Amino acid sequence: MARAVCLTEDAARDLEELYDYVAEHDSPAKADHLLDRIEATLASLTELPERGSHPKELIELGIHEYRQVSFKPYRLIYRRLDETVYVYLIVDGRRDMRTLLQRRLFAAKPG
Repeated sequence: MARAVCLTEDAARDLEELYDYVAEHDSPAKADHLLDRIEATLASLTELPERGSHPKELIELGIHEYRQVSFKPYRLIYRRLDETVYVYLIVDGRRDMRTLLQRRLFAAKPG
């Protein structure tokens, strides 16, 4: 069964900022390629939302309801609620993920 995949406002902003950064500091073509890869990854979550692994930073805190899919160095952090997959973060995994996850996920509301 196909599920809806929704970006939170934060994740949509992450995607926009990531695209703009790559386009400005590398090339628009590479930004387009990155966007295509992210969109394909998001589309794959409609059928297989359980395929992602649990972020180690959250496992250490005993939190198991979030999952991630990645293609180095980028990570997409999401959670399935009923038949909807909510994406909370689309980030470069080289960032301080523990602080970012705590700030984003504990304050986030789906939808």
